[in-house]
Amino acid sequence: MTYRHLQRGYFALPTLALFIGIIVFVTVVAGTDALGAMIALAVFLIVMLGVLINFSQLEVTVDHQQVTAKFGLGRPRKTIELDNVIAARVVRNRWIHGWGIRKIKNGWMYNVWGMDAVELELASGKVFRIGTDDPNGLVSALG
Repeated sequence: MTYRHLQRGYFALPTLALFIGIIVFVTVVAGTDALGAMIALAVFLIVMLGVLINFSQLEVTVDHQQVTAKFGLGRPRKTIELDNVIAARVVRNRWIHGWGIRKIKNGWMYNVWGMDAVELELASGKVFRIGTDDPNGLVSALG
């Protein structure tokens, strides 16, 4: 059995709109005299657009050998062999954990949106948390 779930983050479009609004505001205030500032802001917008596109979704797949969590364009990604997973349980993240890639107590977390997650306890003693809006389905797939 193969499990595949794609979760989209809801922060990307409002954040992009905010950045565009800031750039338009600064451009209007600065006028045509600040060409260097406008170029720097345009470069910033392009970089932020790339980051937002990449971190706007998280795809989780489980097959008979491994579980993989990957962001947007496929990088970054984390693959864990199922032989290394001792336990999988539904957990709830605290607001302070945030979104993206985070260092958490005794491991790492990938999350694009929300507070629900599945925590994998690994043979190494570390944990890896995968944020998901389908925690029960993911735990079932991990079996």
